[in-house]
Order: sequence, then structure tokens, then C-alpha cells
Amino acid sequence: MKSFDTLSVEFPQDHTVLVTLNRPEVANALNTQMGLDLLEVFDGFCADPGRQRCIVITGAGVRAFCAGGDLKQRNGMTDQQWQDQHLIFERMIRAVLACPTPIIAAVNGAAYAGGMEISLGADFIYAAEHARFALTEVTLGIMPGAGGTQTLPRAIGGRRAKEVLLTGRPFSVQQAFEWGMVNRVCKAETLLAEALETASVIAANAPISTRQIKQSVDVGAGTDVRGGMMFEIEAYNRLVPTEDRREGIAAFNEKRKPVYNGR
Repeated sequence: MKSFDTLSVEFPQDHTVLVTLNRPEVANALNTQMGLDLLEVFDGFCADPGRQRCIVITGAGVRAFCAGGDLKQRNGMTDQQWQDQHLIFERMIRAVLACPTPIIAAVNGAAYAGGMEISLGADFIYAAEHARFALTEVTLGIMPGAGGTQTLPRAIGGRRAKEVLLTGRPFSVQQAFEWGMVNRVCKAETLLAEALETASVIAANAPISTRQIKQSVDVGAGTDVRGGMMFEIEAYNRLVPTEDRREGIAAFNEKRKPVYNGR
């Protein structure tokens, strides 16, 4: 994979991609180039989901996962320039949300505004003990525009989300865990290792199965139970004729570890 100005993209273990937001000197703030880089990377994941089985996204350093939009770059922008930049951010988060491959956010520090929205775009979040979260846009005369008003209520409930959104107040990783937004609180020094260990478990499973499960959960969240179950059985039936389904059953009966090839 090509190199990027604002990201590091690595393959630390089999079938796993590690994407690191790499502007530590500015708390990994989201500027125009980072938006373009993330858009390109996740568009690539969407276009060829078979190339990876799990994605981990984190931030460089220990200070911040992502402090949100780069307000120094935004200072003095015209309305048109602001909207042009935000269109890149909109396309970026849609590519993250549309990605069929499971995504783990390893939040290594502050995740504010757009940074928190990126973490919410992952399928689940592991976070360091010192991490903090906030959607601060309301304090700047704007509002979340990368999914925050939609993904946060789905993660923690509408009433609690409104309090977070309308006050702009930061909250702790422990609160995020208690509210169900964060799956696991980790020591800072073990965060990435724990995220990668879970990624390895996911990557060892049948990749078509993991993608179908993710899609079924996501589609079901936007419909009623009846509609969700109808989609689920269609997703299930897609797996019946696969080589991986036959390999999984054969491996079980032969008492060995299955080897999945995504076919």
C-alpha cells in the first residue's frame, strides 16, 4: 500500500491492517489532507474487502487519538472553503461506516469532536485508561457533522447523547465504558496489543462470515425486528455454498483448526 502524509498504514500480523492517525505534533488533529488520506484508505477497503480481515485504527503517541478538526487550518476559511473541506470529512466518515471489514478503534488518548466521531465509526472501541471523549462542536457555534448525532445515540441512548451533545462537556473513559460506548478499558502500554489480539481472533474466523454478520447487525439496527430477520436469513444463505462453510464443518469433525480462504 502507498504511503500517506498523515497516516501510517501497516500490516502487523496476518490479515490485519493497522491505520495510525499520524500528526502527533498537533494531537493528530484532522486537517484536509488527513481527511483525503482516510477517504482513500477506506475507499480501498470498501472496494476490495477480501484483502484484509480486520482493521485497527489508532493515533500516534499517547496524548491523543484525534483532537478533532484542525482549527488553525480552519481559521480564516471562507464559508465555501469550510464547506468544501467538510465535504471531504463527510465522504471520509461514510467510507468508514460503509467498510464491510470489522474495525476496532484503539483510542490511545483524547478523542474529541471529529476524533470521537471516527472512533464511533468503528465496530467497537478499546480505550486507554487516560482516554477522554467529547463532542465539543456546540461550544464553537457548529454541530457534529461526521455522524456524531446519529452514532452516539445508537451507542449510549438518546437522552444521554443529548446531554453530551448539548453541553459539549468531556467525559471519562470509565463513563464511556459504563454507558456501553467503550468495550474494554486497557492500560496505555497494552492497549494496542489487546486490540491486535482481538483482531487476530476475528481474522482467524471465516472472513465472509464476519462481513455478513457486520452487515446484518448494521442493517438490522436501522429497521424493525421482522425486516432485520429477513435480511439476516438472506445473509445466512449467502454462506451456505461457500468453501469456508464446508471447511469449517470439516475441521470441526476432523478436530483441527480450520483454514479459511474467503471463498
